[in-house]
Amino acid sequence: MRVRLLALVLLLLLAGCSSGGTRDDGRITLRFQSLAWQEESVEANKALVKEWNATHPDVRVEYVQGTWDSVHDQLLTAFEGGEAPDIIHDASDDLADFAYGGYLADLTDLLPARLKSDIPRRSWATTTFGDGVYGVPFLQEPRVLIANAKWLRQSGVRIPTPEKPWSWAEFRRITEHLSGQGKYGIAWPLKEPVSATLNLSLSAGGQLFHRGADGKVTVRFGMADQVVPRTIHEQVGTDRSASPTTLGSGGSDTLPGFFGGRYAMVPLGFSYRQQIVQQAPKGFDWQVLPAPAGAGGLTQGVSPQTLSVAEDCPHKKEAAAFIDFLLRPPNMVRLALGDWMLPTGTRALDDPALRTSEHGWATGTALAGHLRPAPAQTVRGYPEWKDKVATPALQEYYSGAVGLGELRERLEEDGNLVLARYQR
Repeated sequence: MRVRLLALVLLLLLAGCSSGGTRDDGRITLRFQSLAWQEESVEANKALVKEWNATHPDVRVEYVQGTWDSVHDQLLTAFEGGEAPDIIHDASDDLADFAYGGYLADLTDLLPARLKSDIPRRSWATTTFGDGVYGVPFLQEPRVLIANAKWLRQSGVRIPTPEKPWSWAEFRRITEHLSGQGKYGIAWPLKEPVSATLNLSLSAGGQLFHRGADGKVTVRFGMADQVVPRTIHEQVGTDRSASPTTLGSGGSDTLPGFFGGRYAMVPLGFSYRQQIVQQAPKGFDWQVLPAPAGAGGLTQGVSPQTLSVAEDCPHKKEAAAFIDFLLRPPNMVRLALGDWMLPTGTRALDDPALRTSEHGWATGTALAGHLRPAPAQTVRGYPEWKDKVATPALQEYYSGAVGLGELRERLEEDGNLVLARYQR
């Protein structure tokens, strides 16, 4: 009996944090699951892990390559099976259910003052649930307009800047002016329409999710929330200035048509610039423009990439120390450059490498101060609401299959029924 008990204890020690833990030589091993996928980003992450291991012989980090595909379901299965990685790379809009479900560690007392003060409060709001902090937001990207610079110059339209952006009404007029003879002023890749619609709607004063005094969230699709979806709908169905064939496409799918001169502009995440640099034909002249502004100015919702620690990890202090190392300002710059995104840290954001006009970096950094938590950031049940209600409703609205009234009814009535199940 003693032998079996001793064997069980030893097995648990070896297992530690899932596959990590404390080895029989006393060395701690932590598993870091990274979702980096671009070659430069993977290289940067692996290099930093190697540097940590070279200087921290008692706490070894194992790099585990994850994928953004179905990450929510993959993590949920891992959590419930006791096999979650110790250090978890994810996005802030995916954390609410995990945080409230007790799967993530509260980092409030584990993070150093340096890291807390370097990242703005508005970014910390994306990973704060209740009284706890369940992730460190470290990379973010605004949605921008990638434009055919030659096409815009020849058209004579006013070129927007972060200091003087287009309004949504001006944007619609310009895309109509740029269209004709089988060409379109804009191509909206809306295979996943929800985050693009909600995040851009903040610029028009939209909010959509409203939290009452009792803490419960309801959906109200008001006039401000309708500005962006109505603009897209009218560009597609009325002005014929937006390509109807790209509505079911992902961002990468629009690039061949963009390079081929079929679309003057494509709204994309800031990181898509890397693909454009790699794939654009020689001599193709492109530029980065700010997204349109409305009553809320250039305000835009974002769901930063995050680093969290599993609640089951017995070495939370060491895991938090690795996160601190990974996000030191010079390292955060390396991660941002590798992912072609913006760092949340103020010191990293000031680095000259991120302020150059080349490839539109300066335009992106000028937008950083306007980024706010995505509207659905702390809403429990958001993944289900997005997949089962909002995505099909918006897709049908943009394609012209349903009108604005039915869109509103589905987002509010059907959506609130879904959210209610998570707020009992």
